[in-house]
Amino acid sequence: MTHRALLLVPLLTACHPGENPSNAQDLISALASSNTQTIHSIALAERQRLGPRAGEPEIADTYQKVPPNTPLLDPAIAQLGFCPHFTRLQQLAAPWKPGLDPTALTEPLRAPASIISGCTAIAKANLQGKTDCLTLATQLADFLLWTQEQAGAGCFPFPAARGTSDARAMQVATRFLDRAEKAGKLDQTVRNGWAFEDHGDGGLQFDNAECALALFDLHSVTQDPRHLAAALKAADWALARPLCSNWNYNAFSVHLLAKAHAVTQNPSYLDAALQKALLGVLPGQLTDGPHAGRWLDPHNARPAYHYIMMSALAQLTATLPPDHPNRPTLLKALRLGLSTRNAEFTTQGVMTKDKAIESLLLVSHLFQNDPDFLEATHTTNALHTLSQLLSEEARRGKPPLSPSGWGQFLAHISK
Repeated sequence: MTHRALLLVPLLTACHPGENPSNAQDLISALASSNTQTIHSIALAERQRLGPRAGEPEIADTYQKVPPNTPLLDPAIAQLGFCPHFTRLQQLAAPWKPGLDPTALTEPLRAPASIISGCTAIAKANLQGKTDCLTLATQLADFLLWTQEQAGAGCFPFPAARGTSDARAMQVATRFLDRAEKAGKLDQTVRNGWAFEDHGDGGLQFDNAECALALFDLHSVTQDPRHLAAALKAADWALARPLCSNWNYNAFSVHLLAKAHAVTQNPSYLDAALQKALLGVLPGQLTDGPHAGRWLDPHNARPAYHYIMMSALAQLTATLPPDHPNRPTLLKALRLGLSTRNAEFTTQGVMTKDKAIESLLLVSHLFQNDPDFLEATHTTNALHTLSQLLSEEARRGKPPLSPSGWGQFLAHISK
């Protein structure tokens, strides 16, 4: 068994217990060798095997209908930013300090990254409390830089914690670490209490990208060279990672690398992002049938993962030069993916919030000069419907999103 396949869970079909497709290792090999034809053939075979289940999520979608006359949040209230809930935000940020014991953590680094992103959005929109928000974001950034140094691999790592939480991410990490230990690979996986190597599983790409994207965003405000250097170090790590069989894991690195190119104009980042998208994301998308635009496997057919991939493809498509030969392919996939899920917001209701609001706001920003695209992909209507629901929930006195989504939403509404 190669090191790439050491602990790999074939997420292409992992959502159906008891099924162990014979092509899982074939896909890993095809991805490793960049064999485009074989990758697409394997995806087609998987679609045929799933039959009518292709594009159906492992957990059935539930929709929250939004009355069409629901008013949006008052911009004056949005101008308050995080102020009404800043004490709670500080409590959430309190554990994340240099020197902590990572093996006792109950959440991964995407949690402090979310706070950084939310606080940065408040600062960029010049909302009330922006100074306190920037102070908090900078403190958490110092913590992330410490974790990157402790792991010593360039990536933002995952806490090597076992059995500390019932959260799905932590349960997956526990199983991963148990397997690494059983295989005698723990010393090649963990350093200073941080998992720095996933042996081809791909899971480290999630938090690595979330942290680096938060630091890129924060650097645009602080201009602190440490924030940029750390984000680029994480991008360099992502550039060198092998593709894995989970399309959304690959998409995280696509997003990060496309952003790194947008910031630096380094063509190496763009080339890597494009390669990872064409081989490690697009082949899993259905292009016809009742669920055209979704990803074929039940795990990535879930709406949250769908919007993660929409964000990645939007960032990459917007970063490519208008005359790039691959731009039409990416634009077609993005248009199809946005249209299929966005339309559901107005016809059926809201099925996911956090990653959807982040994605819809990103797409609206990146394609603001193309209103026809936003209209054709139902992005404008979906964003409005989701904003109505979030506004109504906010009026009940509780932030309805993660810090990242909430900060971005408040900045959007306050305009």
